Amino acid sequence: MDGSVSTHSRTVSRHGDDRQVLIVVHQAHSTLGKIGEFLGHRGFTLDRRCPSVGDTLPVDLSPYAAVIVFGGPQSANDDNDPAIRSELAWLEKSAIISGVPVLGICLGAQQLARVLGANVGPHPEGRVEIGYWLVSPTVEGGHFLERPTVFYQWHSETFEIPVGARHLAHNDAFAGQAFIYGDRVYGIEFHPEITREMVERWCSSEKGRLKLSLEGAQSHAQQLAAYDQHYAASDQWLSTFLDRHLLLDGFSSELAD
Repeated sequence: MDGSVSTHSRTVSRHGDDRQVLIVVHQAHSTLGKIGEFLGHRGFTLDRRCPSVGDTLPVDLSPYAAVIVFGGPQSANDDNDPAIRSELAWLEKSAIISGVPVLGICLGAQQLARVLGANVGPHPEGRVEIGYWLVSPTVEGGHFLERPTVFYQWHSETFEIPVGARHLAHNDAFAGQAFIYGDRVYGIEFHPEITREMVERWCSSEKGRLKLSLEGAQSHAQQLAAYDQHYAASDQWLSTFLDRHLLLDGFSSELAD
């Protein structure tokens, strides 16, 4: 798990490989969880940027094998937040059109959806999705998610599927769980990067404790028990997704079958 930084940094893997993945986070203390761990094991260097503390985002993405935009407490609709405004503009003018694989997680996916013209907002009944919930593939999503899988969630807003994107995964509470735009831009609502320590920290924070009383939120104890039950399947999906889709030649050849 990567620690806190106040400016952008490169975390060099033990393999000394010069391949890079651009990591965009939304808080200075954000950690990368299992995504950081899995990328390090694969020999990638991580260029970690946090626009909310003043880090800039590169216009030229050709040095990167992939871009991953993580979640955060902000809203993709927060036009009064300079960092969110700059990220939305960068996604539209640089990341999405770069040809480099892009993954948006939770807030990152909502930002992608908004840039692509889709609505982002709360559940119509005001519910949230916090804890471990089943996610199922759509008809088009079988190569992305082979079977219904329980993933960790922490969100009160969600995205509609952008026009021109393919809907890859859904569940009963929030239909928008995953999409792909083109063959290299992915948005997912769930958190495959989660570790047990992250569950503890998110549930124990002052704001986190308040959210656990909302409809659609599991208790702290329920989440820890569910982590122990479901982390192996989530980790396996993440490993497969990184190797088969994000870090190789994209998703298009399998979807074209």
